[in-house]
Amino acid sequence: MTVLAAVLALLVLPLSGAPAVGAEKPSVKLSKSQAGTGGSITVTGSGWRPKTLLMMLICGQSVPSRGVIGGTNSCANADGRAVTTDAKGDFSKELPVAEPPEPCPCVVHVATVTGAKAEADAVFMVAGHSVERLPEEESGGRLSVLTDTRLDGSSGLLTSFGAPPSRTLVFTVGNVGTAAVKDPVFQVGTSHGVFAPTWEEQQWRGTVEPGKKAQIKLPVELAAGAHGDYTVSLKYGGKMLAEQPWGVGRPWGVTLFWILLAVVVPAAVFRIGMAVVDRLRPRRPSRRGGSGRRRGLRMPELALRMPRLSMPSATKASTAPESRTPSTPITPAPAPTRTLPWFTPDSDPGIPAAGQLSAPQENSPTTPTRKGNT
Repeated sequence: MTVLAAVLALLVLPLSGAPAVGAEKPSVKLSKSQAGTGGSITVTGSGWRPKTLLMMLICGQSVPSRGVIGGTNSCANADGRAVTTDAKGDFSKELPVAEPPEPCPCVVHVATVTGAKAEADAVFMVAGHSVERLPEEESGGRLSVLTDTRLDGSSGLLTSFGAPPSRTLVFTVGNVGTAAVKDPVFQVGTSHGVFAPTWEEQQWRGTVEPGKKAQIKLPVELAAGAHGDYTVSLKYGGKMLAEQPWGVGRPWGVTLFWILLAVVVPAAVFRIGMAVVDRLRPRRPSRRGGSGRRRGLRMPELALRMPRLSMPSATKASTAPESRTPSTPITPAPAPTRTLPWFTPDSDPGIPAAGQLSAPQENSPTTPTRKGNT
């Protein structure tokens, strides 16, 4: 048992003395504590989360003990640099020196862009930049965020078609001062990516007594059609209290609308253009002599005209009442010649002479006469 206990002690001792992973506080070091505008310094850091995107800024009116008093509005945002930590949580990158919008004392402010909030400051002096005293801390009531912030709410159907996304920022504050805080005015900022936040003042109606806490709910709204990674920042009394990431989905309804518009509008223009061309183009005669545009087939009216059948003179003469002797034989009349409906009497190929349906007789007069009894 003694040997086993000794072995366990040897195994546990190194593990107990090893530092916990991620327990190291983020830190920042500078290659120079002072430099002029136009130069550059090397910023190194350690103790950060692995593979994390950071933003480095030179900020005025700030000290590490009080942080960036004016928020990122006191920093030279245009000359900031982004850097990503390695697998161990370390980084090293050059930062150009630029004058911040606020006077010194100044710091190099390093903070995470996404994920859990973490920041660190290092004292820095911009040569040639103005220096002023920091504003005095307000005595009396002071608010501090006690719990993590969260965004309540969800996107509706209209948000998918470009309506402004909206949420409610919920957090709990406590009064760590000696006086009550009545109707505090918070500053809520929204930023997209690495851009500086846009601030908006919102007043909360209520009183927070010393040593008490209260839950605060503030509305947050983005611009119409906003999508991507946003960060909601909370500031009170010029001091940054909290930051909350917000991922906004893409409004696919707007994308679908533009796709349909790109298909429908050209199709409508094409149809209108074809209608105009059809109206303005000259009409071409058809091969059959009709108009260029066929409106329909019309069958000609067929008029069936039956020509009059002319009886031969001999036949007509035989029909006249006359006295015949019983011995006189009766000659049958020849069958009348019938013309087809599509031939006129003048063009009938069966007629030997124009205008005659039967051969003329020598002794018959032009006009048939009726003979009576002699």
